[in-house]
Amino acid sequence: MNETTTQQTDRCCDAGDSQPPCCEAQAADDQPAWVIGEINTPAGPVPHIATALTLADRLAAARVRLGIGRMSYAVPAGLYAVGSPDAASPVLVTANYKLSFDRLRERLGGMDAWVLVLDTKGINVWCAAGKGTFGTDEIVRRVSLTGLAAVVDHRTLIVPQLGAPGVAAHEVKKQSGFKVVYGPIRAVDIPAFMAAGMTATDAMRRVRFGLRDRSAVVPLELVHWTPWALAVAAAGLVAAGLTRGGFDITAGNWLGVRSAALVLAALVGGAVIAPLLLPILPAKTLSGQGMIVGIAIAAVATAMGWIPLARETVIETAALWLIVPTISAFVAMTYTGATTYTSLSGVRREMRLAVPIQIAAGAAGLVLWTVGLFLGR
Repeated sequence: MNETTTQQTDRCCDAGDSQPPCCEAQAADDQPAWVIGEINTPAGPVPHIATALTLADRLAAARVRLGIGRMSYAVPAGLYAVGSPDAASPVLVTANYKLSFDRLRERLGGMDAWVLVLDTKGINVWCAAGKGTFGTDEIVRRVSLTGLAAVVDHRTLIVPQLGAPGVAAHEVKKQSGFKVVYGPIRAVDIPAFMAAGMTATDAMRRVRFGLRDRSAVVPLELVHWTPWALAVAAAGLVAAGLTRGGFDITAGNWLGVRSAALVLAALVGGAVIAPLLLPILPAKTLSGQGMIVGIAIAAVATAMGWIPLARETVIETAALWLIVPTISAFVAMTYTGATTYTSLSGVRREMRLAVPIQIAAGAAGLVLWTVGLFLGR
């Protein structure tokens, strides 16, 4: 263990910190590739970090976007240095979710700054602010543990605007002596924000959730829901082979294939089409938007003959018209945690109304599909 890790670990643990992430960052013998050295400060050595992302960083980010290792994709909390900071250099606060950390550091190229990383349990700034891990207590605690007051001679912290719901600026000032200044929404605007004397324009304060932002979440939703959809599709494929005389897989091939394909189409509708068309779908709730997409899928499937329209198949038709929109609506509703189009209270209201309807419609569809399966044989 080098001098930096020894001094910072002692300071962390002497402060009575019982959270492993605090000591973990400084106690690790094998430094990550993005730590390129140390900078000595009155409070002890501080890790010096790179601002350029490597191929390994980008591949890891892509992996996390697919939901692989998402819950452990975090950096150790603590104080870091960018460029050649001194006592007058700004202090920017962020979460220890590595995607958030990387977005910040890659925008600090050419700047001299300190980065104060909070222990948000590997959660991004916006979500952590809502959960309380990016908040007043953690800021005050991390300022104390890092000895920040000895590192800089000013008393200003630049906090991401999306972290504001969890931060009481007056309490941070009262308890730590540091004033909170809210930075821009996006890390890309930080250079301009700093150049303007830490003044944000209206554009920097505006929350956008464009096509690129929405599409970034699609892979994670697909990976999350695909195993469930495949299981349901497989169950439908097998169940379609049940007859009054027993099991005959050839008897239900066409019905099973159609039903399985419609389940997968409903998944794509809720996880891909609804999020991408979010601003233009005529519904105020995500579940409503998912249902609209599901109805459209059912209509297209009916026009193609995948959902039959005949007197003898009316039960099956009704079943599929219930099941497809319900799946699409349910999957789209889970997108609430990734979009700025919703609020916590709005999500709760939507779920209280939508979930019982989805359960009832899904159950009715399943019962009708099963009844139709046997009546048709």
